[in-house]
Amino acid sequence: MEEKKFVKFKQDELGIKEYIKNSLGKGRISDVSIEYTPVGEKIIIATNRPGLVIGRKGEKIDELTYVLRKRFSLDNPHIDIKEITNEALDAQLVADSIAIQIERKGSLKFKIIAYKTLESIMRSGALGAELALSGKLPSERAKTWRFTKGYLKKTGDPSKVVNKAMAQAKTPMGVVGIKVSILPPDAHIHDLIKVNDFMLNNIRQNSMVHEEIIPKKKSKKKGEIK
Repeated sequence: MEEKKFVKFKQDELGIKEYIKNSLGKGRISDVSIEYTPVGEKIIIATNRPGLVIGRKGEKIDELTYVLRKRFSLDNPHIDIKEITNEALDAQLVADSIAIQIERKGSLKFKIIAYKTLESIMRSGALGAELALSGKLPSERAKTWRFTKGYLKKTGDPSKVVNKAMAQAKTPMGVVGIKVSILPPDAHIHDLIKVNDFMLNNIRQNSMVHEEIIPKKKSKKKGEIK
């Protein structure tokens, strides 16, 4: 019985998250988390457009709170907004943005969309990124296209800090799956070596000393006899 209650609880929680994302629109919501307190339920919505989520004088928040209380039987839902300042480093927002562009511009321009998105991610300071687009792009046969740049860990403990997300784009040719992986600029990588100015000066001094100790050999001219 406890297992069934736990499964039902997780299903209801997933339904709440999906409803919030669908009601507020694709490309606006990065993540929805729910915290349970003695006072009530605290719902944290991470978004890059807090004004559109809140609405004029909080109309959308009030409407969403009413639906959560009536439809999902929440006792006292309280909605908090977490603003995302740099949306180019958020994998979910990037994946939704690619999906929206493919749906609007068509699947034939997927390479232009992918390369522009990749450049935007790297300009924002990411250490590395990978975009994977799967579907009928652009032919009748399904295929996976990968676009990578920079440094990206895929295995081991460093891969846990990689921000990953998925999205779907619905096109006339079929559904296109989108996977985005971003290594944020503040990620701690054990095997990443950084060379500062002090180390560069030591390397230059050592190379100069090495050149003084071992002089260069004179090149022999053609026809010269020892």
